Amino acid sequence: MQIAIDGPAGAGKSTIAKKIARDLGFVYIDSGALYRAVALLALQEDQPPEEGPGLAAFLDQLTLDLTTDQAGQQQVWANGEDVTEAIRDNAVSQRVSAYSALPPVRQLVTDRIQDLAAQADVVMDGRDIGTVVLPAADLKIFLTASVEERARRRVDQLASQGDQVSFETIAQEIADRDEKDRQRAVAPLVQAADAVYLDSSHMGIEEVSEYILGLIRK
Repeated sequence: MQIAIDGPAGAGKSTIAKKIARDLGFVYIDSGALYRAVALLALQEDQPPEEGPGLAAFLDQLTLDLTTDQAGQQQVWANGEDVTEAIRDNAVSQRVSAYSALPPVRQLVTDRIQDLAAQADVVMDGRDIGTVVLPAADLKIFLTASVEERARRRVDQLASQGDQVSFETIAQEIADRDEKDRQRAVAPLVQAADAVYLDSSHMGIEEVSEYILGLIRK
């Protein structure tokens, strides 16, 4: 079985997808983590977000993988290095859209996650899972929330990590990323025609997950 959860940045897709996968005993695949891994290494190697021989050579040498540790937590690997924590850096968050909009990057990540999805029952989240990556998914959810709510969640997350950031700055970054994701030429952020729309602005994690589990059990 394949469950696709799409939506904009900060909507809680990963949190919900992880919980659904855990409750069902499915494999969780975080497609966004792989795009973040590409962006992280590209930034480290000063590879600009533009197509050309440099990008092609960079991608040819790049290996990506997802594993699960003994505690059941997903680990993200790039070129054999555990980058699970490093990909959540705010610098990566600000630049990942630019890299993920490039067709060669999207093809690389799409091929990798389709391979992973073919091996087990999966819950996958991202921005084009129901429209591009798993168009035949058994259930598709488009999970969203207001920009203000998503900014509040992001500020709280960063604060828990010891980073103090401006709410206004984060809200603007989220709004800008939404616009970039919607307007990009390749695999733009869009709700699949057969996806269930779910606004989580005023819902808790348990409410959202129970709603989705109810759809699965129908």
